[in-house]
Amino acid sequence: MAALRHLAAGPTCHHHHHHGVAAATASLRLHRLPLPFRPLRSRSGSFTRVYAISSNDIRVGTNVEVDGAPWKVLEFLHVKPGKGAAFVRTKLRNYVTGNTVEKTFRAGSTLQEPSLSKETKQFTYKDGSQFVFMDLTTFEESRLNEADVGDKQKWLKEGMDCNLLYWNGKIIDFDLPITVRLTVTDTDPGASDSAQGGTKPATLETGAVVTVPSFVNVGDDILVDSRTGQYMNRA
Repeated sequence: MAALRHLAAGPTCHHHHHHGVAAATASLRLHRLPLPFRPLRSRSGSFTRVYAISSNDIRVGTNVEVDGAPWKVLEFLHVKPGKGAAFVRTKLRNYVTGNTVEKTFRAGSTLQEPSLSKETKQFTYKDGSQFVFMDLTTFEESRLNEADVGDKQKWLKEGMDCNLLYWNGKIIDFDLPITVRLTVTDTDPGASDSAQGGTKPATLETGAVVTVPSFVNVGDDILVDSRTGQYMNRA
């Protein structure tokens, strides 16, 4: 906006009175720009994007920038009290720290959306406590620590394509494929518990343990839903 004010203020110091009036009118018009702002072209020719959303548009999964950090909306509730202004109650998770907070926004207030980008990278190998992902186009490596990968590492297999989420050039989150294909390394042959409808535990190559039907054996490849850890079928 400073750039806009600067542009608007430029001609007002002109000697002719009507130019000053025109500039003042332009200034008024500029201050009434609708949200979201149109990208302003900088001198270098690149666009500076300002993403703005209304608090009324908040949904589960919406990304918002609060206090200079990116947050993801986990829960939300639109509240319209009998008296007073309507508001949106939200539960947010900080992408960078993992902290969860409850925050309330006035209905119709403007929120900034963080500038996030998703890139597909292939998990190539584990180096000590770090997970190394490679860009298959540039062959650049990105690394994540065990703490950043967390529970997802039990579904992570070398050669798997994942979506890494970037904010300000820093990896803040990553998504596994929804369906992962993994090999059974240990399970009782043909064992079943009739009370559980013919299922048994099986250990997979990544160390994860899942419940599988009794006909699944060591060496079988199975498909698992990485979101729930549920067996889907034999591959």
